[in-house]
Amino acid sequence: MPAPSGRVAFLGLGHMGMPMAANLVAAGYDVVGYDVVPAAVEAAAERGVATAATAGEAAAGASVVLTMFPSGRHLLDAYRGVGEPGLLDAAPAGALFLDCSTINVDEAREAAALAVAAGHRSVDAPVSGGTVGAENGTLTFMVGAEPADLEAARPLLDVMGGRLVHCGDHGAGQAAKVCNNMILGVTMIAASEAFVLGERLGLSHQALYDVVSTASGQCWAVTTNCPVPGPVPTSPANHDYRPGFAGALMAKDLGLALSALESSGVSAELGPLAARIYERFAAEGGAGQDFSGIINDIRGRSGT
Repeated sequence: MPAPSGRVAFLGLGHMGMPMAANLVAAGYDVVGYDVVPAAVEAAAERGVATAATAGEAAAGASVVLTMFPSGRHLLDAYRGVGEPGLLDAAPAGALFLDCSTINVDEAREAAALAVAAGHRSVDAPVSGGTVGAENGTLTFMVGAEPADLEAARPLLDVMGGRLVHCGDHGAGQAAKVCNNMILGVTMIAASEAFVLGERLGLSHQALYDVVSTASGQCWAVTTNCPVPGPVPTSPANHDYRPGFAGALMAKDLGLALSALESSGVSAELGPLAARIYERFAAEGGAGQDFSGIINDIRGRSGT
């Protein structure tokens, strides 16, 4: 697939953003990146990403402005500008604003409205697949956009990901991500509790995995991100629980789910409980561990 002639401004070169930007460069895209963390900029430059001194400089002349930010507040501030011109003013008219952050649904819709009002196009496309998926270009994108804008973004998303799902209009991608990660958080806690129970009952990790991975308890939290070392060699449990998907990010995403549950009036019990468990896990030392490290928290609270 030929690379487009326009520039891509890639803003947010962290653990996810940097390999995504590098994959675009490898595919022939003209990418100019920026991050507020100097070390992230240096790492991206080592992967062939051209860098700018400011976010506005990166966006100037870009046909696509791709953002990968920690929160919706960061995104909205960057769009509007805080103490300097915002991205909406810096980019040329009609630029495609492609946000791959995971943020509040209402904030995603607000950001899209701001972009459209400024004469641009908007796509929200949060990702699933973690740092491995970002590195390998196998991410899943959950997209909220007008159909024509989705088609404009599709070539970039196809380079960075292995699957794309059009979930609906602006904000729908974020809605799908929130729902998906609520399931993931709940199932990882359930899987971890089951493995700790299996330990207490004398089951080996392999024996329990062999049953669950082919029975009705089968889930991604077991078959791909198994919380115990051994059965799945590539899981973070085999690498001292290095993320992967960090506990702080799971706490953040479950917080977004909790906000959505409350604003929509859904009566839920497991989602809010998982949010509280991961909030505690992150606050008590698990923020930088893979979220599957919750199993050690369960062991500790079980007197193991």
